Amino acid sequence: MAEEPDRHTIDCMDDADPPSPFGGFPFFGDLSKLLGGAASSGWDTARQLAVQLAAGGESEPNVDPSVRIELEQLIRVAELHVCRTTGLECGQIDIAPVTRGQWAQRTITVYRPIFERLTSALSTNRGPSEDAAGDPMSAMLEQMMAMLAPVMLSMTAGSMVGHLAQRSFGQYDIPVPRGDTRELLVVPANIASFADEWTLPRQDLNLWICLHEIAHHVVFQVPHVRATMERLLLDYAGGFRTDPTALEDTLGSIDLSNPAAMADLQRTMGDPEVVLGAIQSPEQLAMLPQLHALTAVIVGYVDHVMDRIGTGLIGSYGQLTEALRRRRVEADPSDRFIERMLGLELTQPQYDRGSAFVSGIVERSGDEGLARLWDDERHLPTPNEVDAPGLWLARIDLTDDAT
Repeated sequence: MAEEPDRHTIDCMDDADPPSPFGGFPFFGDLSKLLGGAASSGWDTARQLAVQLAAGGESEPNVDPSVRIELEQLIRVAELHVCRTTGLECGQIDIAPVTRGQWAQRTITVYRPIFERLTSALSTNRGPSEDAAGDPMSAMLEQMMAMLAPVMLSMTAGSMVGHLAQRSFGQYDIPVPRGDTRELLVVPANIASFADEWTLPRQDLNLWICLHEIAHHVVFQVPHVRATMERLLLDYAGGFRTDPTALEDTLGSIDLSNPAAMADLQRTMGDPEVVLGAIQSPEQLAMLPQLHALTAVIVGYVDHVMDRIGTGLIGSYGQLTEALRRRRVEADPSDRFIERMLGLELTQPQYDRGSAFVSGIVERSGDEGLARLWDDERHLPTPNEVDAPGLWLARIDLTDDAT
């Protein structure tokens, strides 16, 4: 059984409205006390926070056995069609219907290596500070930011994953690999809520989600695709730098003579972007084209596979697709924050870019040409090729002929 969060953490969460892991942070007097035990238990706190936010602080009922049985039947149907359409190796795929809290607990474990790489970057990649040497206040704030970054990042991770758990349908709402696994997580409570909100047929929606999850899963089970995406995500996370003046500039704008100063201070310490002071480095900017290109190709390919299968398999496919694809680009701020920290850009232009690439390949060489996309690591498109599918086909033809 997970440890109960300490009273201090609970108080910090209870003070804010809506609940926030950052509200009520002690500033000077209790700061060293907070940091003293945080380093060793940061990820325990993050996990507890993620689960608590995911469940809304309430006890969640187990997934109904009838829902579990239905999903197990639908996943077999989806698996058959996706494997036949893509030609990719499916292996044994097991569906795991989970509660929001269970989804959060497992997801933060998967994301932990990325956030730990980011923590290391924020602790070591210090931006230049001309003021710190001659200004004791600047020096103190720099030191405080260095101490705060790992604590704030673990709590930020817990908060983000907790909020994602409240709306995610499966494990690939954000296209991040989950290792070499045969298990697919789905959150029936979120699927049911969306079906009711949009008046959608629930069984059709369940099948749509199964297709979506398996289509992503089989792509990420291609070893070189998974390895490339994992490397890009980790490298990007490790490229952040800390702006040592970010917190100082923000705090300097607070009028301490104003009665509202403490509320302003609390809001400042409640903004993870301010406290982390994370800024993109030139190295990261150089990585983004490749990361965005691979992401666009994966989501474009998944959409193509689903359209090929779903149109003839699901009676309400058009209605479901319109609602679900609108939902994915209307993400809330917590989703956008985690996308920025991971280097992903899941906007409508990104999806359109991937769809245009896939359509260009199919128009020129059919689904047989598209199937070559995952054959070899050398076949992964460059950023320029994503925008010019003919260049990609010409290159892989030359590559294969040379081989």
